[in-house]
Amino acid sequence: MNWFTRLFSQDKESSVANANKVAEKMPSTEAAGVVTVDLQCTSPISENVDILTFEQIKHLVPIRQLDEQALMALSHKVLTYAEGAIIFILKQPATCVYYLLEGEVTLRPDGDHSYIVLGDSTRAHLPINSGKLFGATAEANTEVKILVVAADLTGLWTAKNRDAIDCVELIDIELPEELNSQRFFHSFSNAYRENKLVLPSLPDVAVKLKEAIDNEGIGAKEVVDIIQVDAAMVAKLIQVANSSLYAPITPITNCQEAVARLGLTATRNLVTGIALKQLFLCKDKKLMGAMQRLWHRSLYVSSLSFVLAEENGIINQDDALLAGLISDIGVIPLLHFAEQYPDEYPDVEELELAMPYLRAPVGTLMLHTLGFPDELSRIPRHSEDWHYESSDDITLIDIVVLAKLHSYFGSKKSGSLPYINTIPAYSKLKNGKLNPDFSLHVLHKASQRIKDVMSVLA
Repeated sequence: MNWFTRLFSQDKESSVANANKVAEKMPSTEAAGVVTVDLQCTSPISENVDILTFEQIKHLVPIRQLDEQALMALSHKVLTYAEGAIIFILKQPATCVYYLLEGEVTLRPDGDHSYIVLGDSTRAHLPINSGKLFGATAEANTEVKILVVAADLTGLWTAKNRDAIDCVELIDIELPEELNSQRFFHSFSNAYRENKLVLPSLPDVAVKLKEAIDNEGIGAKEVVDIIQVDAAMVAKLIQVANSSLYAPITPITNCQEAVARLGLTATRNLVTGIALKQLFLCKDKKLMGAMQRLWHRSLYVSSLSFVLAEENGIINQDDALLAGLISDIGVIPLLHFAEQYPDEYPDVEELELAMPYLRAPVGTLMLHTLGFPDELSRIPRHSEDWHYESSDDITLIDIVVLAKLHSYFGSKKSGSLPYINTIPAYSKLKNGKLNPDFSLHVLHKASQRIKDVMSVLA
């Protein structure tokens, strides 16, 4: 059984009785081929509106990263529910953010799957809902205590990140003390803050093409003229255009046909993606191994982003392909910096431990320097910002967030991540179609996409 299916089936036997009790409460109805159960939320048995101290809730995400004074001004209360109570219902509007403080809750993202959250578990540090709609139905398996915080919490978190992103200098590097105390990481952080990092640049053909399409509104002929000066780029672009990624009816044999088949936006993004591959290079063998892992992971996230955008039908899939590819681009300067100091850089394992802390600030700086538009420059900052609320409608950032979360399925990191139906991006998906079966479909399609992309770019 696939990990994701197991995730939603864990403790299933223990929750069958509760599921049956819920089903008996109200009659079933059928809509769009899916059997649903009409439910009503249960009133809490008690309500405590006493203000909790910051110490009591500072372990919760994203509360622990917010300003204490602003946070304590938010309306919040603790509700107690009896065993069997329905706390909230799938796809209903969510006006507050819920945290499980004590007890045990079953969350059901659809009629076939369920999972349990325990009040003393790591996952209870995360909200059991976020976004404009509830991503599951929540039922109390025991008596439970729920912290309910005004939805302004999401707004505070979003505003904090937007303020930081408006000015690159404000996005500081915050490494754990055990890393920051090391001379190498201290030197890297200082080089970043003093704007002394040597940042790689894109090949001329990618830069010229991007500027021409963005600023001059040129046509296909001018695009072909720019690309044809780089024979290697032409060959790669034709390979991509002939791959099953774009499934041409007849074989494409030249640059003009490739551009006509792909369109200007896809051509620009693919040329940029092909050019980015040249940045993932090191002469040091150990560092090159880390670069290759980073590149392969970026390709995987890129493929997931492409498939999610394709399935959702709102975000341009070629934009999503490039957005996924740059989500971890901030790690490249770290490995290049290490290559400059072969006798000083720590073990590759320690470099990889630092990568999550450097992705956002260095990636944002690098993309600004390379001249990427603001929407793409924000990708490294928010690609693993699970509770970021971009807007009411799904955005490119949402697609990459969902792709990143999918990319960790089955990994060691998965146990500390939020369930996918509890993040804001989930509720924005077309027809709310993200469930275990859909995710398996996405992962399968992405595995096929990545084979196509890697055959050209790897």
